[in-house]
Amino acid sequence: MYNLEYVAPYVVLLMVIGIMVYAKKALDLLGSIFMIIMGVIIIFAPDAGVYWLFLILVFLILGLLFTKYKHEYKKEIGVYEGTRTIRNVVSNGIVPFVMAAFGNYGGFIGSIATATADTMASEVGVTTTPRLITTLKKVPPGTDGGISVLGTTAGIIGAGIIGVAASYLLQIDMFKTLEIAVISGTVGCFVDSVLGAVLESKKYLNNEQVNLIATVCGAFIGIALGMI
Repeated sequence: MYNLEYVAPYVVLLMVIGIMVYAKKALDLLGSIFMIIMGVIIIFAPDAGVYWLFLILVFLILGLLFTKYKHEYKKEIGVYEGTRTIRNVVSNGIVPFVMAAFGNYGGFIGSIATATADTMASEVGVTTTPRLITTLKKVPPGTDGGISVLGTTAGIIGAGIIGVAASYLLQIDMFKTLEIAVISGTVGCFVDSVLGAVLESKKYLNNEQVNLIATVCGAFIGIALGMI
């Protein structure tokens, strides 16, 4: 448990980041506030702390950077997301938050790696012509369940970045964190695509629900790998 004097600067930093992402219109007001609240709770969690929070910030920074990737082209074809809402924060962040609160590093890394892989795969892959994961037929960019070599590669790289960052921040063997992040992130990302093609395309699930289920899958895989 950290004393108030130690964590105060990190709480202030978190609030500054929340204000910045709101000012940049990366998140709406409720999304920014909820992000700050989750971050503060993680900082004070007995088995988590500031370095767990930093790993979530790595995901946030990567998401913000790659949302801007070829954003003018994305606007032209109508797939640019722009400002994300509290629903996005909850669907991508609630599972890592729970894993951090319970101090489960495998589930924490696995869920963040999944969210990162999915975000980077979507933001990069949408700039190419994807194929539907269930049929491999070419589909328009932005189609639910569409995948591409470029997007998949970007997703795996994103998961790998989380693995490397986790090793340094959480002081865990890098081979282990890379194993958890890359496997969990890649499988979780494909789960997201399959759900998108099978259920989201038919309006049985929405995008946030698909993201939530994918991060849960990533967390379970991470937990299992962390126990090996």
